[in-house]
Order: sequence, then structure tokens, then C-alpha cells
Amino acid sequence: MPSVSVIVPVYNVEKYLEKCLNSLVNQTLKDIEIIIVNDGSSDGSEKIVKEYKKKYKNIIYVTKENGGLSSARNFGMVYATGEYIAFLDSDDYTDKTLYEKMYKKAKETNSDYVECDFYWKYKDHQKGDIGFRYKDKKEMFAKARVVAWNKLIKRDIIINNKLEFPMGLYYEDVEFFYKLLPHIKTFAFVEEPLIYYVQRETSIVNKQDRRTRQIFTVLDNVIEYYKKNNIYKEYEEEIEYTYSRLLLCSSLKRMLKVKDKLTRELLVKETWQNLNKK
Repeated sequence: MPSVSVIVPVYNVEKYLEKCLNSLVNQTLKDIEIIIVNDGSSDGSEKIVKEYKKKYKNIIYVTKENGGLSSARNFGMVYATGEYIAFLDSDDYTDKTLYEKMYKKAKETNSDYVECDFYWKYKDHQKGDIGFRYKDKKEMFAKARVVAWNKLIKRDIIINNKLEFPMGLYYEDVEFFYKLLPHIKTFAFVEEPLIYYVQRETSIVNKQDRRTRQIFTVLDNVIEYYKKNNIYKEYEEEIEYTYSRLLLCSSLKRMLKVKDKLTRELLVKETWQNLNKK
């Protein structure tokens, strides 16, 4: 069993892919499997991956029809055999010590989950993102950074609880993270930025439209999950706070970037209605 399985969805990223793959094949942790999921790319991404697969035995390459980021991550998890699972987007890259430090921390602290800091990588500069060091799961609810790619997660927790990313929705990391959170018993931090989160003008976070309203669906899915598993009452205050924070902060900020005035006004109105209703 490998120590870590890293799942890398690939879709038309030939410009960035080599830097990402170089950072993975040169990891100081050698007991690692790299699962590359080609999500129906139409550019030169496949050619690049096949060249790396010839050179490195720990690369597992699988292909599928285009289905989006969630679909590719879920598809990759089927092939993961590592003790821990990590996700990395194919336009980002890592420090070569990332997974050795994350895995070492996980084993030293007997943790289900390890989080590290990262850099926002811009064309001409970068800035560090240092996370809040939460002390318990209720603080984690409010303070954790809800992204999948700066985490190391024990594979058994994901598999045993049948956790997946929601298909066809934005904010897939939000739904996955808050469904994962109740199952985490122990967690730890690597207090060092070791991932480079590359900012692209064409990325989803920089292009906003009516699909931003999918945050309502994602949060409803989370609430339904907690109620179905009889843990809603335990986390009711945290869920209410998170619902309000996401709608009034991150998603509202995105909605205000929608260029079409009518759509923008409808999204803001719908946000207000959901806040009052929930």
C-alpha cells in the first residue's frame, strides 16, 4: 500500500501540466502513487501525460469522457490505494517536500487529516496564505479553508463514509469538506506554504455568471446530509454561521462580479431570500 495517493484531474491544461507533474514526480516521499485522470482533454495534455508515464512507474493514467472536476476526482478515487488521499489541480504545483512533510505529520500525530499553507501564485508575484490554527471541530467549521487541494485525508474515512464530490456543481469543495468534517477525529497542520495556487484569468473563480447560485444547492445538500445522519443538532449553530458567512461573504462577492445587471440583481435578491428563509 502506498503512503499517499495524489489525484490529479486534467482538462486542457497543456500550458501548466509539465510544471505540475514535475513537482509530483520529484517528491521526496517516494512511496507515492500519482493518479492522473484525463477528463476528455482535446489539447496536448494526453501526449504530455503519456511521456511522463513512460518514465515514472508510480504514475497511474486513466481517461474518461469530460464530466467536470468533481467527476474526475471521483473517478480517480476508485483507483486510489494509498493510506492517505490528496488532491491537486493540474494547473497548480507543489514544493518537492510537500507530501513527505504532510505524511510525516499525519503519522507523528496519528491524524485523520492534515492541512498545509499555500501561496497564491500570480503572473508577477506571489503571496502566502497562512491558515487559522483551529483547536477543535467546531472552530474548524468556521475557520478552515474549504479547498480540497491543501489537505491529506485518510483514505478509509472517505471510502467507509462513501464521500464524493457533487456532480455538475460549482462549490464542489464546500460540499465535500462539510460532509467530511464530522468524520474527522484528529487533525494536524504543516505550518508552511508548500503549494502554489496558480491564478488564471480563465479559471472558474474569475468568471462569474448565474451558476454562482449553485451555492444554495450545495448548502442545502450539506444540511440534508447532517439531518439524514442525525448530526444536525450537534452542529446546528455552526451550520447556521457557515451558511450565513458563505452567502454574505464569498458567494455574494462572486455574485457582484456578474456582468449582467439583471442576473446580478436576481442573485442578490435570492441570497437575501435564502438568508431569511433559513
